[in-house]
Amino acid sequence: MSGLTSGTAPGDVVAAAGKIEIGQHVERHIGGWTFNMDTIWTTLIAGAIVVALGFWARSRLTRPEVDHVPSKLQLVWEGVVREVNTQVEDNLGRVHPFVVPLAVSLFFFILIANWLELIPSEPNHHLHLLPAPTADTNLTYAMAILVMVGVWIFGIRQKGVKGYFKHFLEPFPVMLPLNILEELTKPITLALRLFGNIFAGGIMLSVIGLIPFYASWAPNVLWKLFDMAIGGIQAFIFALLAVLYFGMAGAGHGDDETHDQDAHVDSSADRPRDVDESAEENSTRAPALA
Repeated sequence: MSGLTSGTAPGDVVAAAGKIEIGQHVERHIGGWTFNMDTIWTTLIAGAIVVALGFWARSRLTRPEVDHVPSKLQLVWEGVVREVNTQVEDNLGRVHPFVVPLAVSLFFFILIANWLELIPSEPNHHLHLLPAPTADTNLTYAMAILVMVGVWIFGIRQKGVKGYFKHFLEPFPVMLPLNILEELTKPITLALRLFGNIFAGGIMLSVIGLIPFYASWAPNVLWKLFDMAIGGIQAFIFALLAVLYFGMAGAGHGDDETHDQDAHVDSSADRPRDVDESAEENSTRAPALA
């Protein structure tokens, strides 16, 4: 789905014959549909790497050895999971079993997909074997739609159909058109923000590639380091926005219940103290009566 399009979408950038060609893909046409094959295979590669990392981290955490010495990659993985847990707790009030795995998976998948562009994989000026799939709007739109559909389902399950759609009338019913427009633009902005940054990085690499090698190696190294940072930031922003959207969808749900539970806990905590005090008074009076 991520590489499926009815026309050529801006995805790869190819520098050839002193000019930059935008929107070049390895295409296959089946049944009137155009498949961007380079986007498809790089998406599968990024997904396979994420799955392999997940199984590897699981095997490291479940080793029978007593002394678990974490590797650097394991520390990075656990750091990301810890940060996502923190963000989810701050926005949802608790570590939700659905949002955390989704956000972690999105972060690592987008990060690896962004970094594929940095691997030298151009046998000639007309073919790029490992372009960043996130530089194709087909993939970014697919991920954004997946996130927003999950957000809507989550909101309805938390509040019910009536309770969820009621927030479109808040704070005033006259805000209904603007609230609907805002909801519809969320997946568009989520997709285009990621696409624009990664696509611009690919253009810069192609521009640097037009410079003769003896003068381009230094800016090429510097830009790739900068592009790595941009890829990490964009992956974090996408995952963070996904968490925030889930938090907004479930906002307000359970607040009254939490308040009641807190009040009940406080009253329960006070009650044993009163009982203990009365028991102590009775114990002190008993010898006098005797």
